[in-house]
Formats: sequence, C-alpha cells, structure tokens
Amino acid sequence: MNTAYLEEANPWEAQVARSDVAARKLNLDEGLWKILREPGREIIVHIPVQIDDGTVESFTGFRVQHSIGRGRAKGGIRYGPNVTLDETRALASWMTWKCALVNIPFGGAAGGVICDPDMMSKRELERLTRRYTAELIEVLGPEKDVLGPDINTDEQIMAWIMDTYSMHVRHTVTAVVTGKPLELGGSKGRNEATGRGLMIVCDEALKRLRMNRDQTRVIIQGFGNVGELDSVSCLDGPDEPDQSRHAEMQTLHLFSQCVSWFLIG
Repeated sequence: MNTAYLEEANPWEAQVARSDVAARKLNLDEGLWKILREPGREIIVHIPVQIDDGTVESFTGFRVQHSIGRGRAKGGIRYGPNVTLDETRALASWMTWKCALVNIPFGGAAGGVICDPDMMSKRELERLTRRYTAELIEVLGPEKDVLGPDINTDEQIMAWIMDTYSMHVRHTVTAVVTGKPLELGGSKGRNEATGRGLMIVCDEALKRLRMNRDQTRVIIQGFGNVGELDSVSCLDGPDEPDQSRHAEMQTLHLFSQCVSWFLIG
C-alpha cells in the first residue's frame, strides 16, 4: 500500500492513494480513471507586491483546476506560509469528488498563495490579492472558475477579487466569487455553513453509534470559522447556538492566545 496513504506525508499522494482504492472498488474504467487521476490544469504565478516600506517582494501563487467535466470549476483560495502545490492539487481533487457526490454541477478547483498574512498589512494583502487575480484573469469567471474563501481568506479578500475581476471585464460580476459580503450579494449564513454542516454530520453519527451527546467528549483542532462554531454547537446543539456562549468562546480563545504569546515571549 502507498506509504503516503498510511502516513499522510503528502496530501496529494495520500489523495491519489485513496482514490485508487475507490476506483478499484467501483471497477472504474481505466481510461476514465487516468483522466481523473491528474489535474486538468495547474497554474503557478509569481506575484510582485510593493511592501509598505517601499521594497518589492515576490510571492508564489497557485490555481489548480482538477476537473471541469461536470461544469465550471469551483474552489477556495488560502493564504499561508505552508501552502504548497501538492496541497492545492489535493484540495482541488477533493472538491471534484464532493461536488459529484452531492450532484452539484461544478468541477473541482483550489488556489493558494505562499505568504504570512499575520505579518502583512491590510494594504499589502489588498495589493497581493488584486495582483493574484489579475494574473489569473483569463481562467476565472462565473462560467470558468469561481473562487471562494478558505484558510486566512475572508469576505474582504473575496470583495477585492470580485472588484478586480469586474474592472478587467468592464462590468460588475458578483458571481466570480462566493463568500463575499452581504452588501455585494453574499449569502446569509455562509460563514457558519461549514461548521454547522460538520455538527449535523456529528449528530447523525452519534445517533448511528448510539452515543449520548451529554456524555461524549470531543477534541476540536483550530478556532477559525469552523472550529469556533463547532465549539459552541458542541455545547448548545447545531440548530440554535447560544450567542452568549459564542461570546464566552471568543473570550476563551483570546485568553488562550494571550497565554501562548506570553509563554513564547
């Protein structure tokens, strides 16, 4: 068996190993699997960005379109110092499988930029985002590839992408991104959707496994959009999370950050 399947050393290789197993179990046509086994398109861009001190830095970005066999590509974009092409490939392919499983007419895509957003100002992030969008302008669009938020990207990043794309095509195109602000046509509940969906799955798993919610312990890794909502939902249920509990969890998260900074410092 592929070592990556066991050790999770490389997200792309691990994804391929799992997909190979699924293809064999499905007795998938060999020719079709050869097509689906590799991304259809991989783009690497090097993005010059002027830093606030006047110097210029070059950042590397990716956009992978794994498959458009079922429709336009769709997938998020993440910013982080550990973003890799292999991770982006894996995320794009997983998006293909997810859309196909729930019968949504989209293909899979993913993107990312190697940077440390915690060390960048808002103006630097805007320049980076707009230049990244401009470099990919020919492969983006509502009928080509729709971007969405992921790790370290939010509705502000999506608004910059939408604005940059709209300027290039000379008319407003809100459908080039999801996860945008409500004022620009975003969807209510979008930020909470992933975490809420995860909790619904967990609730169904508890029923199937005949486990008592009140006597079950859970470990949540991370405290972003997903982890924060799940922390509240674990205590209050996925349907109507208590807003006061939400504030308590935010305070707890801030306190834990302060302790970490104190210990590191």
